[in-house]
Amino acid sequence: MRVSTFLCNFAPVKIKEVLSALERFAPLPLQESWDNAGLQLGLTETEVSGALLCLDVNERIVDEAIAKGCNLIVSHHPLLFRGLKTISDLTDVQRTVMRAIQQGIAVISMHTNMDNAQGGVNFRIAQKLGLQDVKFFASKTVGDTEAGSGVVGELPEPMAADDFIIAVKKAFGVECAMCNELLRRPISRVAICGGAGDFLLDQAVDCQADAFITGEMHYHQYFGYEQQIQICVIGHYQSEQYTAEIFEEIIREACPGVKTCIAETCTNPILYI
Repeated sequence: MRVSTFLCNFAPVKIKEVLSALERFAPLPLQESWDNAGLQLGLTETEVSGALLCLDVNERIVDEAIAKGCNLIVSHHPLLFRGLKTISDLTDVQRTVMRAIQQGIAVISMHTNMDNAQGGVNFRIAQKLGLQDVKFFASKTVGDTEAGSGVVGELPEPMAADDFIIAVKKAFGVECAMCNELLRRPISRVAICGGAGDFLLDQAVDCQADAFITGEMHYHQYFGYEQQIQICVIGHYQSEQYTAEIFEEIIREACPGVKTCIAETCTNPILYI
């Protein structure tokens, strides 16, 4: 567990101030049309007792927030993707909503707006791999803000494909990676899209990347790219696991009086057996 605390006397911080800081970094207009980023539930005028930072929100995450004295949860994946017609104990989402409300816990989710933001999820993945000259590929402008669903960067030194995959697995602590056949040329230029990124595979090829890293891909997407690009799929959860570090840095800079805790609960529903 990593807990950030400050001994100085700071003015109380309200949930709306944390929300504002997160949205300045990753404005809501950057999210995809199907997404539901932003405030999920809770009273924004409430003072923050602590913020638990995580990838997904479920009952175990709410329990961890309670145990650590946090009345705010900041997640990457939204708790509420669609409207709820019933709030009861029938589903995990409904139970999680009920428990959070009963305990006075607010939930904020920064999803595809954080994926698409400068310095967001994909930039953090690139940082973990030590990539240089990182920039958007397939970029777009939203308002006056440059954004993009993926980034591309350069390795400090070219690597053989097998060494590259070993390095990726080590950086993200993955048990296995799903790859196409090993590239028979050195890998220098790497394209990245955390989460479900197969929609960017062709654009990764177009930007002359030697390798493409993402969290999940459909089976048929692996065909036809032999010796064109090295595909390396490491798992959705694994690819985005460091997103909580971004939340922590944003909150510590904008709201230094707020205690932040990176969640210890692993919410990855996929087991490798």
